[in-house]
Amino acid sequence: MNLLNTIRTKISILAAAVFLVLFLAVPPFHNWLVNIFDLFRDPQVMREYIAGYGLFAPLISAMLMIFQSVAAPLPAFLITFANGLLFGVWWGTALSWSSAMLGAALCFSIARYFGRPVVVKLISESALAASDRFFERYGKHAVLIARLVPIISFDVISYGAGLTGIRFLGFWIATGIGQLPATILYSYLGGEATGTIKILFWAFGVIIAISIVTFLIKRRSKFDPAV
Repeated sequence: MNLLNTIRTKISILAAAVFLVLFLAVPPFHNWLVNIFDLFRDPQVMREYIAGYGLFAPLISAMLMIFQSVAAPLPAFLITFANGLLFGVWWGTALSWSSAMLGAALCFSIARYFGRPVVVKLISESALAASDRFFERYGKHAVLIARLVPIISFDVISYGAGLTGIRFLGFWIATGIGQLPATILYSYLGGEATGTIKILFWAFGVIIAISIVTFLIKRRSKFDPAV
């Protein structure tokens, strides 16, 4: 086990060193990364960037979604908005949902394979501590509840789940079910709504999520007096 931890640590250090060298010494890579971060400010800019790749646009969109999953806390909903604008509600939903599933699986696997020290460097100790408390409170329902509430970080929960005893299949299913309502909503907003309507739909989504979570908590409390 010590040997395995040593190998993991060396791989992490090597990956960080390679990234740092590329960022500091290779201007094209530096500029590309800065431009990627700039995309996460406006869904219309994101849409134009993705559309610029033509037939490869779906692949670029998926890569951006996976990238933001690892580079928490970049806002994934901007990509979902952009996909709705570019591909329409249902194709945008399918693309955003499937690529977010891949991103979640990657975060889970990084945490499960490399352990807590690497996760702390990726999302901070305070974020991970909040995730720990959330899993302690809601147990096996934590992933589903987190996916249903838009204000809870998708990526932090994915990393946090990888550090618990949750099996990947259970995590995968809860993520797939839980993220679907918000993905459909954001895709619709991107494809159909503008301005104030977006705000109203987002608020509506929050209300629905809170209602669902309240129901789950009450149901759990009914069967678990300690809650």
